[in-house]
Amino acid sequence: MSPAELCDKISVWIKEKIEQAGAKGGVVGLSGGLDSAVVAVLCKRALGDNVLAIVMPCYSSPQDERYARQVAEKFNIKFEIICLDEVFDKFIKILPPGGKIARANLKPRIRMITLYYFANNLNYLVVGTGNKSEITVGYFTKYGDGGADIFPLGGILKTDVVKLAKYLGVPQAIIDRVPTGGLWPGQTDEKEMGITYRELDQIIRVVEGKIKEPVAEDKLRKVKALIQNSLHKRESPPLFSFD
Repeated sequence: MSPAELCDKISVWIKEKIEQAGAKGGVVGLSGGLDSAVVAVLCKRALGDNVLAIVMPCYSSPQDERYARQVAEKFNIKFEIICLDEVFDKFIKILPPGGKIARANLKPRIRMITLYYFANNLNYLVVGTGNKSEITVGYFTKYGDGGADIFPLGGILKTDVVKLAKYLGVPQAIIDRVPTGGLWPGQTDEKEMGITYRELDQIIRVVEGKIKEPVAEDKLRKVKALIQNSLHKRESPPLFSFD
């Protein structure tokens, strides 16, 4: 399927999901990265003016806000900037000391709280920005960036998201950015996962049986372990039953 056809299908899907929920539009967290840019533009195509992008710096790089603004302004997407530095500081102050991951995961969870505040006020759905590569191996924060209502890129691998971005006209500087959640200085997706997106996507296709290509055994074991260990992040919480 060509990027043009895929963009059309995803846009129709977004509109259908919003209508099925009885909602009026969608709210998107615009981070300045590739995935959120693609989702925001697809929402604009699907929903017109009934999409709101929220830029939520939380001790973030100034570049993040600059790129987010650039996308919103280029595609005429309504946006608001909500600085969450003080909220994050308050949590750190009142909570007992925690490790790096516990502290870092506060950021996406605070952001999701913010997105749902706007969504509730507007009767919008929260449109998630996670892609299939991340979701498959659990590279997202449970009830943070993984807590949205719909995921337009949930079936699209990262390397294919790049193709969509190019077709949609996302600024090249954003396409070329090193993927990062901005969780701490110097943090990158690939460094934290220990595998490149290109390698990951190839292995996911192999695991799913969509292609038959030789892959590094150590990387294959790693990806299979990530998939297994993150099952709880993709499934609804188990409910005890007497049945």
